[in-house]
Amino acid sequence: MTENKHRAIEILLVEDNEGDVFLTKKAFKKASFANNMHVAVDGDMAFEMLYKQGQHADFVTPDIILLDINLPRMNGKQILKKIKEDDKIRRIPVVILTSSKADRDILESYDLQAAGYIIKPVNLQNFCEVVLAIEDFWFKTVILPNDCKI
Repeated sequence: MTENKHRAIEILLVEDNEGDVFLTKKAFKKASFANNMHVAVDGDMAFEMLYKQGQHADFVTPDIILLDINLPRMNGKQILKKIKEDDKIRRIPVVILTSSKADRDILESYDLQAAGYIIKPVNLQNFCEVVLAIEDFWFKTVILPNDCKI
């Protein structure tokens, strides 16, 4: 990833649990890479942000989406399905970040084209290790669609 080294990474966290939002933000603040964490508490808010609607008209398209499965109204799998069906946003990598260890959730997420599936760590130290792994893979190793010039 060459282009993004000189700018903050834009992350959209779709999560309704305040404690998990706090832990995720804290772990990403400790990361060695510059990042901007944006939070949507449900699918409606996530799509307002992704489609730049209303108060989110100036929202920057995220480099990656971290998506919980257990959300109000529209669950994470429904959100993932809708993202991957939309030509405008389907290339944004969506990593499931959830407490669910259920085989069914894991398989369905990958069937819906999740880029990865991570079980939420329960403490800050383990969460920081997950963030380091996300940084190493998504922001140092792979080339994201935003890096591609057509």
